[in-house]
Amino acid sequence: MSLLIRKPGIHTTVQDTGRTRARSFGVNPNGPMDTAAQRLVNIIIGNDESEGVLEMHFPAPEIEFDADAMIAIGGADFGANVDDVSISNWSNAFVPQGSVVTFEKKISGNRAYLAVRGGFRIDKWLGSASTNLIAGVGGVSGRKLMPGDRIVCGASTRGSDQNTIGASILPRYSRFPTVRVLAASEYEFLTPVAARMFLGEGFTLTNHCDRMGYRMTGKPLHLLDDLQMVSSAVTFGTIQLLPDGQIIILMADHQTSGGYPRIANVISVDLPILGQCGPGDGVSFTMVSIEDAERLVLEFENKLNFLRVGCRLQNHNAVD
Repeated sequence: MSLLIRKPGIHTTVQDTGRTRARSFGVNPNGPMDTAAQRLVNIIIGNDESEGVLEMHFPAPEIEFDADAMIAIGGADFGANVDDVSISNWSNAFVPQGSVVTFEKKISGNRAYLAVRGGFRIDKWLGSASTNLIAGVGGVSGRKLMPGDRIVCGASTRGSDQNTIGASILPRYSRFPTVRVLAASEYEFLTPVAARMFLGEGFTLTNHCDRMGYRMTGKPLHLLDDLQMVSSAVTFGTIQLLPDGQIIILMADHQTSGGYPRIANVISVDLPILGQCGPGDGVSFTMVSIEDAERLVLEFENKLNFLRVGCRLQNHNAVD
């Protein structure tokens, strides 16, 4: 079976869990902006959670299916429909042969994710099918989806269509989240006033926000002294201090190294919340310990394990 992109929407790409083992060669990892949504929509329809999904922005694509399919949509709520019949986020949905999935309106969030039971049959580069627009690899010819693109999918037996993800495991999306951070290597070089402002004041996402990074605006932060830095390793969620005193948060398509001071890192369980923010949204920060960050990861992974087992029992015909 396959799906046909009738209308591509804005910046629709294929993303799986990314190519994290090539950063030493300068290859950025890519992958979803909202890692939780990508994993959850795959699990609920019986896929391996590393399978590729469509990452969609609004206006979202119009997608036709040439065979019966089971899909799941999560992340942002764009008012999804199958042949003008509304379907819910975070639940399985059956798409009959010849039907079209459309998205009516932006209700919340900025990035929605669509998974198809059986996954996408896309060649991998360095172990990942994620689209890398800079290198022009991964996904469909290394680019955003275009009208007429067709993506081949695996077998998609119907199975159960009653799976729904409970609210307790879902990220707590917000337009004004407080995200938890760890102090990074250059945090100690902030002035005491700047350190208090970083944790006590809010920041706003500017229009210069994309998959590479979020430029923020707020009260300028200052260092005790000018630092002469060599380029150092950075990752998804690294917060860098720019020369003008503003900050930038590196996102899924981040470079592998950078020369700006690294003052903090967003903890992994809060990256999905950040990944759903857009221009004009506000973000504030609170500091946590490494022990707290590790505990939160373990709690989330335990919930995923319970969900995985429950969905496998329901979807006994799912493709592994």
